[in-house]
Amino acid sequence: MDEKEARRLVARLNLRPHPEGGFFGETFRSSIEIGKPWSRPAMTSIYYLLSDRDFSGFHRLKSDEIWHHYRGAAVTIEIIERNGSHRRIVIGERACWQAAVAAGSWFAAHARGPGGYALVGCDVAPGFTYEDFELATRDALKRAFPQHRRLIERWTRE
Repeated sequence: MDEKEARRLVARLNLRPHPEGGFFGETFRSSIEIGKPWSRPAMTSIYYLLSDRDFSGFHRLKSDEIWHHYRGAAVTIEIIERNGSHRRIVIGERACWQAAVAAGSWFAAHARGPGGYALVGCDVAPGFTYEDFELATRDALKRAFPQHRRLIERWTRE
């Protein structure tokens, strides 16, 4: 997918800048509320567009997230599991079409290939709320996982 097509998708899908990088637009928020003491929608879904010049910096959620590849460049998801192990998943036409990231895992994502854009979807269950989102700080993540120092330096912004 080239830049012109990416711009068309941003306009057509009414995407806006995402705090962790790229562009997003929410497509679904369940009317079913779950959880106590905090109420959350049962599930949420977004479109997410990412270019190879940007990345989704390391962050974590309190919910599981499923990534779906729709079109364009493949996307690499770098995951640091709660136990400290690193896992890399590639989603795209020549790879798998979806990937799951477990709640509490730190993860980052980037489009692969020069000039590439990727359109993916992300489903979160229980649903996404900003109270359940934590963007990593480089120093704190390196202290927690010194064995992944290079990975953390590459995919964090500060």
